[in-house]
Amino acid sequence: MSEIPAKATESEDPSDGARAEATGDSAMAAAPGDAGDGGPSDGVADDATNGATDGTAGGAMGDAPAGTPVRATSGTSVEVPVEAPVEPPAEAAGDVVWQSSPPGSMYDYIKVASFSIGADGLVDQWSLRAEQLLGISAERAVGMDPIEAFVAADRREFGQRKMAEILDGREWTGVVPFRLPPSESGDEGAEGLAEVYVMPTMTEDGERAAVCIVVDVRTLRRIETDLAASQAIFGQSPFGFLLIDTDLRVRRANQRFASVFGGDVDAHRGRTVHDYLPRSEAERVAATLRRVLETGDSITDMHVAGFVPGSEERRHWSVNLYRVHSGSGRPIGIAWLGTDITSRRAAAREAAAARRNLALLNEAGARIGNSLDLETTARELLDVVVPGFCDLATVDLYQGLLAGEETPPGFADGSAELRRVAFASAVSDAPFVGGPAPVAVGAVHHFPFNSPCADALRAARPQHVPAEEGGLIQSTLAVPMVAHDTVVGLAQFSRTKGSEPFGDRDRSLAVELAARAAVCIDNARLYRREHERALILQRSLLPPGDPEASGLDIACRYLPGNAATEVGGDWFDVIELPGHRTALVVGDVMGRGLRAAVAMGELRTAVRTLALLDLEPAEVLSALDEIARGLGTPGGVQQATRAARQPRDADLSEVYLATCVYAVYDSVTRRITFANAGHLPPVLVEPGESALMLDVPPGMPLGVGGEPFEEVEVELPEGALLALYTDGLVESRDHPLDEGLQAFVGALTDPSRPLEDVCDHVLNTLDTHHGEDDIALLMARVQGLPADSVGDWTLPREPRSVGRAREYARTQLTAWDLEPLVDTAELLVSELVTNALRYGEGEIRLRLLLDRTLVCEVWDAGLVQPRRRRARDTDEGGRGLQLVGLLSAAWGSRRTPRGKTVWFELPLPDAGTTLTDPAEALLSLF
Repeated sequence: MSEIPAKATESEDPSDGARAEATGDSAMAAAPGDAGDGGPSDGVADDATNGATDGTAGGAMGDAPAGTPVRATSGTSVEVPVEAPVEPPAEAAGDVVWQSSPPGSMYDYIKVASFSIGADGLVDQWSLRAEQLLGISAERAVGMDPIEAFVAADRREFGQRKMAEILDGREWTGVVPFRLPPSESGDEGAEGLAEVYVMPTMTEDGERAAVCIVVDVRTLRRIETDLAASQAIFGQSPFGFLLIDTDLRVRRANQRFASVFGGDVDAHRGRTVHDYLPRSEAERVAATLRRVLETGDSITDMHVAGFVPGSEERRHWSVNLYRVHSGSGRPIGIAWLGTDITSRRAAAREAAAARRNLALLNEAGARIGNSLDLETTARELLDVVVPGFCDLATVDLYQGLLAGEETPPGFADGSAELRRVAFASAVSDAPFVGGPAPVAVGAVHHFPFNSPCADALRAARPQHVPAEEGGLIQSTLAVPMVAHDTVVGLAQFSRTKGSEPFGDRDRSLAVELAARAAVCIDNARLYRREHERALILQRSLLPPGDPEASGLDIACRYLPGNAATEVGGDWFDVIELPGHRTALVVGDVMGRGLRAAVAMGELRTAVRTLALLDLEPAEVLSALDEIARGLGTPGGVQQATRAARQPRDADLSEVYLATCVYAVYDSVTRRITFANAGHLPPVLVEPGESALMLDVPPGMPLGVGGEPFEEVEVELPEGALLALYTDGLVESRDHPLDEGLQAFVGALTDPSRPLEDVCDHVLNTLDTHHGEDDIALLMARVQGLPADSVGDWTLPREPRSVGRAREYARTQLTAWDLEPLVDTAELLVSELVTNALRYGEGEIRLRLLLDRTLVCEVWDAGLVQPRRRRARDTDEGGRGLQLVGLLSAAWGSRRTPRGKTVWFELPLPDAGTTLTDPAEALLSLF
């Protein structure tokens, strides 16, 4: 409250009558009897008292308790009794008491000071607030010339004129720059700007004086700026702004808020959040408002959802809340600043969906296609999309394409049979009530012609499948799986009720996922087709069924690699040779796929051809080495021989390398001859002994060339077990070769078991399920030809040996109970012995061998091989070998270390074959 002189007289200025009310509001009235001389006051003082008792003085000048002391020149204190309502305790600020009462006053913000000027133009009274505002004590201020003390030198003349006018009884209001006088310590006084209201008064002696009301202009400018800022927030802010009182009701709203929720600004006064938001949301927001009001903690970016009048679209706002205080620090409400973030949330959802889709595509790229198996690839697709993209998913592939057909029936119109290869669900494996009939994984089915799924297959475009009434599925996408412009199947993605329906972005993502999976599935399909064809080719080149051999019990196993690895070039063969001998072959072409399978087939065919020439094992491998070198050269073996002297052109030739072990077993002598071309050593198990690896020189692989091959001859005891194998049996990523060889040798602990059981035991004991390479295993148990099944004679080189040979043959066949073969055998033995006498050299050897067939051999020291020719009708001879060819099942000749051997073979009578009559055979030659 401002302090003013206790006594005042009416101004003589003509305008005083018009300002009487203002004067009464501005001046503090003195109570009767409170004058310095104790006399009664005049009527003007009474009017002033009446004007003050209505409370306007306190409202205009600030709140002050009754009896505020006033400093006077005489040093006396004048008490001014003022009736006032009971108020809260005042807050002290230095020596000045600033009074604040609810609901607050402008004097909480504006601090007003006052002083009076006597008739001499000097300060005669100085209030406590003047001391506080201007920083000058009353003792120093009283008696100062205010013009000389506070006005700059260049403005003092103007100030003196105004002072004279004021002392003449005129009021004056204006903004005055001032400068505080130097301090008692000599420091320069500060400068300022004050708004001054000067009112003329009369002293007790009737002299003219004045009362000055001073307000700091800086405070006024700050209040003006604050008001402008407040108006800018409420009137110009692009955000919705509310001022909510302590009852959580709207006290003020800006135009932006009113434009969103309708009506004018005043229409929102008194409303609550329940008038704008759904009940549950309003309760949450109201609880937050109460918490802000109680604690004073501000809330930043609180998301609020609701609807605006006239729209069904759900809107979202970001709201900031903070508590608002009065100038005295008392909470008066809450400020609400709201921003519409509906578009931002939609953009955020779009961005989140895009990030999710990109992450899903990245995951699909990393997880789909890691296997070349069709079913595994389909399951990988479903593992990616469930539950990240949908709740249920299935994959159906054309049955015809799975079977190897390029264009199965019904392929074009979408009605072809499909096989369900994968199914995944994030909710339940049981079918939903009201949904279509479930199709089991692996079942073959087809879609109706007019169904959306058939349309998707026909048009190669995704289709939306309507949901069944009463079912739990809300939305389904049928997406064709297209690879290289070919539809290979259909993927269905379904979302249950409660999930977001599929949108355009989801459709595009589903197409992309299905396309990626389709390419991988098509690659797997093509690989499976190639793998199956290579496997068929490879199996067709292996011995059919269980091979048979004279003097050997044979068992074999072949295990191809799994579908994830290409077919290899492993092979084995059992070749019957003349004289009840058997060639055992195991080889491995380096490489995989059709290339390795074709190379294996060519080498196997070459081995069988060379074996029929009855070459020695080392000679067979040498010829195979030349053939292998020629496989990768366009010009064949001869070109390969020439190219060996020149750098190999990688564009015109390929390197074909293979390992092979070739062994020839003679059942009569039980001796076997080995030759090895870089292959793993054979394993031999003798009766009562431990298994051991035979020391066969490994040699160089086929296709390298330049190195001869060595032979090793081993005599096998009766009942011995021989094992030939490829590296897939004893080597894998987890088991090195040495470890595998030791395990293989250790698995052959009981060779007396049936040979098939021994093979199974070996495969079950070793790690044969890795699928990294093909596995070939050939096992043979020695069962030599009994001595009573062999007839062996040496004949001198003389004509009578022919008759003696016929006699030996007749006697031996009769002892073997082969009388039906006696006449044919005698005739053919006579022909071969006669040729040996005429064209051969040295002594003659006759040998008869009885096993599954009857074999007759005639040995001599001549090197010239017999050659069959066609005799003319006029020729007297030249028909002997023709007769042998007509009457025997097979015949031939082979070289031996000491000459040659000519042989023929006759089937046994009980073999179901019809024997040729020798007489008819003779007549057919003429």
